[in-house]
Amino acid sequence: MSKRAIGVIVAGFFTLFIAFSIRYSYGLVLPDMLSSLAISKTEAGVIFSAYFITYTILAPIFGVMADRFDIKTILTIFVAILGAGACLMSLSSSVVQASVFFAVTGIGHSACWAAVVTVVMRWVSPERRGVIISVVDLGTTAGIAVWSIIIPVIIGAFSWRSVWVSLGITALVVAGMNFFLVKSQPEGRIDTREQENIQKVRIPVKEAYKAIFHDSKFYLIGFSYLFISFSILTPFTFLTTYATQELTIPYASAAGLLVVIAVAGTIGKLILAYISDKTGRIRIMMLCGLLTALGTLGMAYARGFSGLFIFSMIFGIGYGTLWAVYAASARDFFPKEYSGSIIGLWTVFHGLGSIISPVLSGRIIDAAGGGYLWAFILAMAGSLLSLLLLVPMIKMDSVKTLN
Repeated sequence: MSKRAIGVIVAGFFTLFIAFSIRYSYGLVLPDMLSSLAISKTEAGVIFSAYFITYTILAPIFGVMADRFDIKTILTIFVAILGAGACLMSLSSSVVQASVFFAVTGIGHSACWAAVVTVVMRWVSPERRGVIISVVDLGTTAGIAVWSIIIPVIIGAFSWRSVWVSLGITALVVAGMNFFLVKSQPEGRIDTREQENIQKVRIPVKEAYKAIFHDSKFYLIGFSYLFISFSILTPFTFLTTYATQELTIPYASAAGLLVVIAVAGTIGKLILAYISDKTGRIRIMMLCGLLTALGTLGMAYARGFSGLFIFSMIFGIGYGTLWAVYAASARDFFPKEYSGSIIGLWTVFHGLGSIISPVLSGRIIDAAGGGYLWAFILAMAGSLLSLLLLVPMIKMDSVKTLN
């Protein structure tokens, strides 16, 4: 593997590290934000949903751009926007302000996932694709683990506003890293502007979307992605608040549950993503749905830290694995020229589930007088629906691409 390929992998890792750190740090900071801004659980869900609205609208656009434009420029500019949005979150004094500022971070994050996965797939061989994407995707869980440890320290010494400033500055550093390390194409693989223009003419956006929208596999995997995205947002939004407010677990221990999820997710993605290269993606994607369903159901009935610890671990294995195998399946079941577009469009399904989940879960919690049981049960149902949608694809489960 060349030094440039390693540089692209490192940049991709840290891009996902900070992007998902900023996304999921919201749930860690939420207990302090609730009291500081005097907001309800439903309003807290609205703030998180604002992030996913911009993320969902723009993600498919950046999926197409990842197939056709310079990925280094995309990742440099929009990771910087991600950092700026995080810094602005520290200035929030109302639900409206926090929603607008978090929507800015959503704009930044919308360019990250499809661009990172697309550029990494260009630099690695098909035989190593699942494993390498999983290594890069370790950034998502590593970020959660690291910041779950750092955030309680920052809040204890300063305030929740300092957390957002720290996250924003880190994102700006990563944007600089992307500028120096990322290169869109390996030498000899559509590396000149002229060759890129040929590629654009050969695969017009309209024709790519027409082919995609007439393929039933796109919808089965897309809606599966929607329901599992709905499911995982409930713990990432409210698990820390649930643990501290309903189960009276100390904040540092409650925040540590996200470390458990992250560590379990890292183990899961390294093992299960490797297995998916051998046995096929669909079976592993279904296993992810089963594990997240068991995890969220267990969280609903847990009555102490030990129970939450166990079910957070089960949930984490499923959560940590799903991103890499869903992304890798884009190259397994569709032509390689569409991979960025497919990932971008699937992100719309992911975003829709993520937009609905925090608000609906928050509303259910408020309606139950602060009880979290039915919010977690609903999350479990989402995971089961995700699993069932993949059943028709079991016979098509193959790691062979259509290149």
